[in-house]
Amino acid sequence: MLNKLSDTIYYLSNEDDRERPTLGLIYGDHSSLIIDSGNSTQHAKDFLLEIEKLNVPPVKYVVITHAHWDHFLGMNEFNATVIVNRQTNDIIKEWESYSYDDNSLQNYVNSNQMSAMCMKIIQSDMPNRDSFKLNSPDIIFENTLTIDLGNKVCILERIKSTHTDDSTIIYIPDEKVIFLGDCAYGTTTNSLFHFKQSLLMPMIKDIQKYEAEMFLLGHESICDSNEMNIYWEELTTSNRAVKSASLENAIACFKAENNRDPNDNELFFIRAFVNDHIIQSQLV
Repeated sequence: MLNKLSDTIYYLSNEDDRERPTLGLIYGDHSSLIIDSGNSTQHAKDFLLEIEKLNVPPVKYVVITHAHWDHFLGMNEFNATVIVNRQTNDIIKEWESYSYDDNSLQNYVNSNQMSAMCMKIIQSDMPNRDSFKLNSPDIIFENTLTIDLGNKVCILERIKSTHTDDSTIIYIPDEKVIFLGDCAYGTTTNSLFHFKQSLLMPMIKDIQKYEAEMFLLGHESICDSNEMNIYWEELTTSNRAVKSASLENAIACFKAENNRDPNDNELFFIRAFVNDHIIQSQLV
């Protein structure tokens, strides 16, 4: 079931147990725009069935927030113009050459080109996959792109983030709503979950320059400005305490700077920033 955020914005909530991220629908006077196409053919079809229940203009555009499989593998189901930034397009190109039979999927998992969960979802939610080939995106932009749906403007911007280097955010000015995809999350490298410390503050600055009051995230669905401000504050406070790969030193620094112990969220973030130092030292 679609959730109504405003008269012109709906979203399909994330389902983390099925690796399904939040999907968005924005419409204007003459056309509609989809944000992310889902993790599979079935996810996209489920979304389209819900959209058919609404009296909205035809879906003309699909914007992919970043090139992680759960956000783009459903895009063939949309009879629409698919829009990505250039780096997202480069990554998707690799997937265009993939085959989706069991043997090929297992080979991709064995070579770390694909996760075991991705293979499982493809096997269960993508019928006719033996002949499936992923389509190419239609519009590739560099940094920003503005789309008018008919008295409804959407601003697309590629930002570097703590999750991926190819993140696209989508801001709807008259609604003060922003779709972040997964950009505000961390990532996993060499089996270590981490936040890219060098990109945290530039990312927050890129997001906060928009006067957003509601935030749609890939795996939380919706947050208001108060919830996001708490999230940013906990992240930045934790970030300031981490100056090395020593968890003990980071916790001590946090206590000295804040006159208290870190809460559970902050401790999680501190560990993630410490992991980032560990990963950076491995790259030297």
